[in-house]
Amino acid sequence: MGRYEELQVYKIAFELACSIHEHSKSFPKFEQYSLTDQLRRSSRSICANVVEGYRKRIYPKHFISKLSDADGENTETILWLDFAKHFGYLDEN
Repeated sequence: MGRYEELQVYKIAFELACSIHEHSKSFPKFEQYSLTDQLRRSSRSICANVVEGYRKRIYPKHFISKLSDADGENTETILWLDFAKHFGYLDEN
């Protein structure tokens, strides 16, 4: 296998985190240390866990654990996006 940057899952997760960062700039200032921060951190953590898992791929249990962590962060990101949509900070797109 090549570099982690070549992984499709990494590319998608990285683009998601960058998009979330850009869109969350328009959130209200009072959300800066709550919703905005949580959303940015969880979306970036997806990428981080994929990369960590990739580096540890020779250890199957560790690899699976990191991918499971990435999936958990992805689910958390979806929850924060649901809150942002509910409060009108994001539209359905």
